[in-house]
Amino acid sequence: MPDRVASDGEAVTTHRARLARSGGTRRPCLRLPDEVTLDAGDLIRLVLDGDEYHARVEADAKGRLIRGAFDNRRLARADAEGENRLVEWVRGVDREAGQSVDVDEVTPGFFYGVRVPGKRAVYAVTRQPDTSLSAIAEGLDDDR
Repeated sequence: MPDRVASDGEAVTTHRARLARSGGTRRPCLRLPDEVTLDAGDLIRLVLDGDEYHARVEADAKGRLIRGAFDNRRLARADAEGENRLVEWVRGVDREAGQSVDVDEVTPGFFYGVRVPGKRAVYAVTRQPDTSLSAIAEGLDDDR
């Protein structure tokens, strides 16, 4: 059974982030604060209202951002396929570009949650994949 941690617990670091527009589109995206130590290209797990998704960190002239949250890693890499759960979540919580959200760093570099400021969340922490196994799998993909 996965461990459960609360957003207001000592094991979670919370950062304030901003919603923005994604490029020239009207779709909302999440601008990451400088304190979140992620790099462009990183794939993370992202929890929105208790549901876990996959997201890819991107960068532009203004910094790092997340343009979407998707049902699996493949869709997160593809970015043009599948339902963008981040857009659905932003609309569902009645937020818009320019407004703040809280980003909970549950497992740095791997597992994050996004919530409306003032709301509490409880996360079921999934185990991070073994990096050596991930490296082997990526190496097999490179050989094709």
